[in-house]
Amino acid sequence: QVQLVESGGGLVQPGGSLRLSCAASGSILRIDDMGWYYQTPGKQRELVARITAEGGINYGDSMKGRFTISRDNGKNTVYLQMNSLKPEDTAVYYCNADILGGLPVNMHTYWGQGTQVTVSS
Repeated sequence: QVQLVESGGGLVQPGGSLRLSCAASGSILRIDDMGWYYQTPGKQRELVARITAEGGINYGDSMKGRFTISRDNGKNTVYLQMNSLKPEDTAVYYCNADILGGLPVNMHTYWGQGTQVTVSS
């Protein structure tokens, strides 16, 4: 009923840029916080950045200063602009969102399917 669909991952050379998108769709009444996380093999998922519906932003320590989160509330979409990419940024990137919706209506945290970002020459 509610789903998050990510796009924009891929292979990029060190120093390059990528823009990830994550669109929420389905039976949605309201979206609160949205965020991006990353995960490498054998490690826990970690925060990249989160953004509130009002635009308040919190960044994790790893990518602060190089990555920028934004959202378009009219499109139910959150973005992650990734600049100055490094090989150590290679990971699966997941978006999530706290959404009031579905049937029956409830507040639930949804996750996208993940998109692979590989930084390599």
